Amino acid sequence: MKSLTTLVLLCLSTLLLFSCEGNRASVPPASIAHIDTIPTRLKKDTITITAVGDIMLGSAYPNKANLPTDDAVNSFQDVESYLKGDVVFGNLEGCFLNTGKSSKCKDTIGNSCFAFRMPERYAGIVKSAGFNVLSIANNHVGDFGNKGRKRTVEILDSLQINYAGLQSHPFQIFEIDSVKYAFCAFAPNENTVSINNLIAAKELVASLKEQADVVIVSFHGGAEGAKFEHVPKKNEIFYAENRGNVYQFAHAVIDAGADIVLGHGPHVTRAVELYKNKFIAYSLGNFCTYGMFSLKGPNGIAPLLQIKLNSSGDFISAEVISVKQDKVNRLRIDKQDAAFDKIKTLTDTDFPGHQLDFSENGKIGRKK
Repeated sequence: MKSLTTLVLLCLSTLLLFSCEGNRASVPPASIAHIDTIPTRLKKDTITITAVGDIMLGSAYPNKANLPTDDAVNSFQDVESYLKGDVVFGNLEGCFLNTGKSSKCKDTIGNSCFAFRMPERYAGIVKSAGFNVLSIANNHVGDFGNKGRKRTVEILDSLQINYAGLQSHPFQIFEIDSVKYAFCAFAPNENTVSINNLIAAKELVASLKEQADVVIVSFHGGAEGAKFEHVPKKNEIFYAENRGNVYQFAHAVIDAGADIVLGHGPHVTRAVELYKNKFIAYSLGNFCTYGMFSLKGPNGIAPLLQIKLNSSGDFISAEVISVKQDKVNRLRIDKQDAAFDKIKTLTDTDFPGHQLDFSENGKIGRKK
C-alpha cells in the first residue's frame, strides 16, 4: 500500500508541475507583475450526472457465441435518449482487445472461463451512446493482463473518453461547460487503486478537491449476486477476497471532499443514501451485459440514474429510469419500474430514517 500512496502522490505532483509550467508558458514574463486578479470560474447552477452500472457489450471474445448477432450496434438503442448529461458514467467491465490470450483460460477461451474482452471496434459504440466517463477499476479489466489494460486506455484516449481506476491511471481531471471535474475509481483487484486503503483514498480525494469544482468517486466493491442486495456496513468477503466495506469507504471519501459516489460490482441493484448532502449509489447493477452474465431475477434489473447536483456538488434530485435485460431481448426500458421499487425498498430497509423522498414514482428527492 505504501507504493500505491507514493504512486498517487507522484501522479499528483506531476500533474501540478505540468499545470504550473503550462501557465508560465502562456503568460509573458514581463506581464506577470501586472496581473492583479484572477477571473472567477463560471459555474453552472445545476449539473446533471447520468450514471449506470456494468457495461460489457460481448464477453469471451473471440468466441462468437458470446457476441451479439448485430455486432453490438443496437446495444443501447432503447435507452440512448436517456444517456444525456454533463457527465455520462458507466463501469467498463472488461477490456477492448482484438488479439491475445488470457492466463485465466490457459490455451483456449470457452464458455466456462470468465475472461472478458470486447472487440476494439465496440469502443466506438460506447462513445456514440454518449458515455464520456468510464471506470476501469474492476476485476475483468485485467483478464488479458497488461496488454488488455494498455490497449484499453489507448482506445479510450483516442476517443477522448475520461477514465480512471488503474494504478497507472488513478484519476482524471477534465472540464465541461466551465465546470472542472475530477474523477477517480477504486476496486479490490490487482493493478487497480485499492478500495481497502482508506488513508490513500482520502488523500487522493482531498488533493483532487483542491483542483476541481466537483469530485466524482466510483468504486467496484461488495459481494456478488441476489443474496447480497443489502449494504452490510462491514467488510464483504467473497471468494476469499476482501471486496471492501463499501459503506465505510463511501463515507470516508465524502468526508475527504467527494461530491458523489457511484458504486458497482455486486451485479444487483443496491440502496442509495444521502450523506452530508452528497449522493451515494451503492450498486448500479448490470446495465448492458451481453453473454456470460447471469440475468436471472435481481441480476436482470438495474437503474439508469439522472442525478442533479447544485454548483456546490450537493444533491438536488434524481430521475430513476428502470431498465431490464434478458438473453433474448437484451437491454430495454422496464415499464414495471422494478429497479426504482428495489432501490426504494432497500434504502428504507438499510438506512432507516434516511433523508430521501421516494413518494413520486421514478423520482428521488430530498425530504423537507
